[in-house]
Amino acid sequence: MSSFGTIFRVSTYGESHCKGVGCIVDGCPPGIPLVENQIQKQLDRRRPGQSNLTTPRSESDTIQIFSGTEFGTTLGTPIGLFVPNRDHRPADYSETQVVPRPSHADYTYLAKYGLKASSGGGRSSARETIGRVAAGAIAERVLELTYGVEIVAWVSSVGEIEAPLMDEWDVVTRDQVDKNELRCPASDDIVERMRKEILAAREAGDSIGGTVTLHIRNPPIGLGEPCFDKLEALLAHAMLSIPATKGFEIGSGFAGTRMRGSRHNDAFVQKGAKFGTVTNHSGGVQGGISNGETITVRVAFKPPATIAASQNTATYDGVESVLANRGRHDPCVVPRAVPIVEAMGALVILDALMIQEARNALVQRIPVHIKSEIDRRLTCKPPSQSGNKHVVENGQEAKNGGSDDR
Repeated sequence: MSSFGTIFRVSTYGESHCKGVGCIVDGCPPGIPLVENQIQKQLDRRRPGQSNLTTPRSESDTIQIFSGTEFGTTLGTPIGLFVPNRDHRPADYSETQVVPRPSHADYTYLAKYGLKASSGGGRSSARETIGRVAAGAIAERVLELTYGVEIVAWVSSVGEIEAPLMDEWDVVTRDQVDKNELRCPASDDIVERMRKEILAAREAGDSIGGTVTLHIRNPPIGLGEPCFDKLEALLAHAMLSIPATKGFEIGSGFAGTRMRGSRHNDAFVQKGAKFGTVTNHSGGVQGGISNGETITVRVAFKPPATIAASQNTATYDGVESVLANRGRHDPCVVPRAVPIVEAMGALVILDALMIQEARNALVQRIPVHIKSEIDRRLTCKPPSQSGNKHVVENGQEAKNGGSDDR
């Protein structure tokens, strides 16, 4: 489907070669200051033609707000957003009427619907993500104003070249990310190696993949719904819906499978006025619910399917053929994918927050005498104040041989 979210709900529309693309944002709270240039900042980071590392398609991607605001403030009604398509070349795709592009959506869309867009990628094109980025910019605005949530993503690998893990990633800013066209805040040497790798793929008429890392800082505690709408499940759904994605990790991810539980477990500790964890292998989510630590996610992007080099393939009739694409394409999508990943993260967090806020608001209306009785029954006893470590296991004093009841 083309809609995402439960309360803060976004529906995107448009194809790569139609008159334009955009989205409808429903459920945005009223009273949020919002004007076009606050959305445009993120669209400018996503737009094509930024450097020789991206597609040469020239689009300004200028956003227009059609509805849902007045005098620079949201009204609480659906927000209509539109971006025109101006630099499309349908003639570059004439061969795809006969020959499906390898690893593209031509064949699967035709098999599913019985027809497909005659040029471009249709709904599978990355042009569709314009609506996501625009809606995500609005979601970020709400999160920043209400809870001070900060969302930052960056390129963490290109091909086999990886930015090393550093403590500095915990505080890296968007300004630091945007200091180079790769959107990688690593050392100049790492960035230059990544740049050469992308340019080498382009020179060969080929493409290359990479990864994007996302940090969501200062998230509210308690977001996520057991069991099927766990926060990491919602984030995975969001990220893997982005074109060209092939993998998702949260926290320690697959590396955690090589660790023992004694090392992987995040011990709790009092951090001044905040209760938190010493480490963050959980990636800010435990039991499917946010714990207040930074939510850390990594998203893998495949090499773009559209390449200039000739490829052996077959026509729709099964006749062997050779296809050389003439369409413009990114040799590597990760530099432009950064704001898309940020947008999808913002959409998930705000929707989960609005669900939790609705629950909390209703709980506040429970009669006081009933709440007092419930609180008396459920209040946890504090740890022993004797000065010794208070060890408990499964709710009882620790004994040898305890384990989870599975």
